[in-house]
Amino acid sequence: MTHSQSQAGRGAQDERVRVLVVEDGEEYIRNLQRFLSQEFLLQRAGDGAAALAALRPGGFDVVFLDMRFDRVPAQALLGDLQGTADRFNGDLQRARQFLEENQGTYILAALRAEGFAIPVVFSRDFSGEPRRWDNLARRYGPLDFLPDNAGPEQVSACLRSWATARVAPS
Repeated sequence: MTHSQSQAGRGAQDERVRVLVVEDGEEYIRNLQRFLSQEFLLQRAGDGAAALAALRPGGFDVVFLDMRFDRVPAQALLGDLQGTADRFNGDLQRARQFLEENQGTYILAALRAEGFAIPVVFSRDFSGEPRRWDNLARRYGPLDFLPDNAGPEQVSACLRSWATARVAPS
């Protein structure tokens, strides 16, 4: 999507960055709206399928993605529950927990598989997992992360930098 196509979806006067917030609760969207609504247009998707549906029409500049999705029904989780259970010796409960704890990566993989190259910012601190982060960034970039305790200024700067990079002329 070009900058002009992105702008067409938001109206001529509104120059705010459009962010799709993908989370299973409403904590992130509430906090982002409270502190950043002056510079960002925020929309929430509660699971992977909702995120894909929201992105299809276009118009978003960046995705803000939670990692853990433990408040969605099992059928809303992306990933193969039975195949994952096989990895855990048939333990469906452990498999579901694994999918919940890593759902953000499944959503990211689905976005990329559908052809969405939009920048994604995880709300998770990967600084203690450099090998995992390097693999994710190499495979699914453009990608970034922020720790859960990032302040409004840090979140704003990160989201804006990715949105600016995305819409900058080539």
